[in-house]
Amino acid sequence: MFETLKYLIGSAGASSYGSKSTAEQVTENCGDLHSITAIITGATSGIGAETARVLAKRGARLVLPARSQKAAEDAKARILSENPDAEIIVMGLDLSSLNSVRNFVSEFESFNLPLNLIINNAGKFAHEHAISEDGIEMTFATNYLGHFLLTKLLLKKMIETAKTTGIQGRIVNVSSSIFNWFSGDMIRYLGEISRSKLRDFDPTRAYALSKLANVLHTKELAQRLQQMEANVTVNCVHPGVVRTRLTREREGVVTDMAFFFTSKLLKTIPQAAATTCYVATHPRLGNVTGKYFSDCNEASTSKLGSNTTEAARLWTASEIMVSRGSKAVFDPLTSALDYDISKKQFK
Repeated sequence: MFETLKYLIGSAGASSYGSKSTAEQVTENCGDLHSITAIITGATSGIGAETARVLAKRGARLVLPARSQKAAEDAKARILSENPDAEIIVMGLDLSSLNSVRNFVSEFESFNLPLNLIINNAGKFAHEHAISEDGIEMTFATNYLGHFLLTKLLLKKMIETAKTTGIQGRIVNVSSSIFNWFSGDMIRYLGEISRSKLRDFDPTRAYALSKLANVLHTKELAQRLQQMEANVTVNCVHPGVVRTRLTREREGVVTDMAFFFTSKLLKTIPQAAATTCYVATHPRLGNVTGKYFSDCNEASTSKLGSNTTEAARLWTASEIMVSRGSKAVFDPLTSALDYDISKKQFK
């Protein structure tokens, strides 16, 4: 009850920011970002678009990947109308396709640009059950696996940039507090929903699974970066509840009523983008890694969300999924479950 009251009134936390803070407010003290090159997925609308707008306003060079070239060009035009000197590169990327992710990285590397910041923001809430071209349930493929491979392939560039420039690299994974709704065996459930013919599909549970995967990816990647002594951090954020295009497949009377009754809990898009921008830019968060943030303050996760064994298990399954060729169906029930985490070998 006390936490809800703090949220409603926008009470500031230890960071001096709270639920009512906006992206522009939290970046006022981030300094000049002209030396920063940032890749932001899902920047054509909603939270991602506001994140891109504010970072461009602070001087960052932006790379905006998108499935729709027109949507990306429109987003670029909107930013340039406010910040004519902004440097923005539009590129094609379909996160649900591992081949598209590889092509994007190859093209980006051909530009020979530095890379200081990755914001894995794009999200999908699929109402209907669908399987990606790689044999993975579509929500999981888009929200998590595509970002996992994207980050994996760009990591070398990030580490090199940090070493060359002396500027610490940052990775921000945009999750959601809905990850707390998932319970059970993650890998087994992924195997179940990645079958081509599925009668009972719970889109909310599938979405929660993908967002839990974002949290666990953050935890495991932070540990690996520290072991490598890389000057790169990774943190995870819950932007808050806000109506964006994420609900476009659930438009209707029920959705409208739900948002009406919860309207007092909803954030504006500038408020929802605040935590992402804070974690991506604030000087206070230098060397802070592997954490989960909500309302611009560090927050706790569920027991499952902080389980290091599950984080390592998910990483192993993810490596298997992305290592296989396009259209190679992944069956977690016969792959990742045969991996013994304690011994780090296959049974």
